[in-house]
Amino acid sequence: MSFTPTSLELLKALGLGFAFSGLLASVYQLIADRPVSFSLLQQGGIEAILSIPILIFTAPAIILHDTIRGRRLDRRPVAAVVLATVIAGFWSMLCGRLVLDAALLLVPA
Repeated sequence: MSFTPTSLELLKALGLGFAFSGLLASVYQLIADRPVSFSLLQQGGIEAILSIPILIFTAPAIILHDTIRGRRLDRRPVAAVVLATVIAGFWSMLCGRLVLDAALLLVPA
């Protein structure tokens, strides 16, 4: 089985997106002493606005964490877990592509 260059780029973006998401979520938890969650948007004011970039890049980690926790505790259906995983994967791939593009802009060729 051979991979096309496009599929290899997408796999790199997917992996980098999940890694960056987990790293950023862990750094946030280390600094804030609480896990990152979408409830940051409910704070209102400038805190909610400033949390948007953090939530954009940590969303795949938040989605997967909440999905696994919901499956374990609330016995959510497998279809919901699969859908959430697909959404997190797609989001992760987009974030990974942004990180790759930013790295290419910052590092001279």
